[in-house]
Amino acid sequence: MRVHVCAVGRLRKSPELELIDDYTTRFDRTGRALGLGPLSIHEVEDKKGGGMSAEAPLLERAIPKGALICTMDERGKVMSSPDFANLLGRWRDEGRGDVAFVIGGADGIDPSLRAKADASLSFGKMVWPHMLVRVMLSEQLYRATSILAGSPYHRV
Repeated sequence: MRVHVCAVGRLRKSPELELIDDYTTRFDRTGRALGLGPLSIHEVEDKKGGGMSAEAPLLERAIPKGALICTMDERGKVMSSPDFANLLGRWRDEGRGDVAFVIGGADGIDPSLRAKADASLSFGKMVWPHMLVRVMLSEQLYRATSILAGSPYHRV
C-alpha cells in the first residue's frame, strides 16, 4: 500500500525537512517487506492566500484517485502508536492501494474536504504547527512499520 502525505506549504531546507527525510527513508526500508510504501510527500501552496477554501481543491488534486483519505485534524481520533500500526496494517490487508494523510494549512482543513475523509486522526487536543505535524506523522508512520515488523524501536 502506497502512503502519501498531502500537505499545504512548501518545506524548505530545515531541521524539520531533515527529520522527515530520515523517517521517510526508514519507513521505506522497513515497510517494503510489509507491503507498505513508498512514502511520498505532496506539497501544495495557495499563492493567493485564499485560506482553507482555496487550499481544499489543491489538496484534492494531490490525493491519488481512489485513495483512502485520512485527515490530520484536532477533532480527529486520538490513538496509541500500536493502535495506529494496527489501523495501517488493516487498511493494507483490506487491499487499499493508496492511503493519503492530509495536513491542512494554518487554518486547518476545509469542512468540505474533511467531509470526504474516510478517517481523521489527531495528535491530541493541542494545536500543532502544520510543519511539525508532518514530522510527527512521518515518525509515527515509521514507528508503525517497526511495530508491525516486531522491531525493538517501539517500547511500551
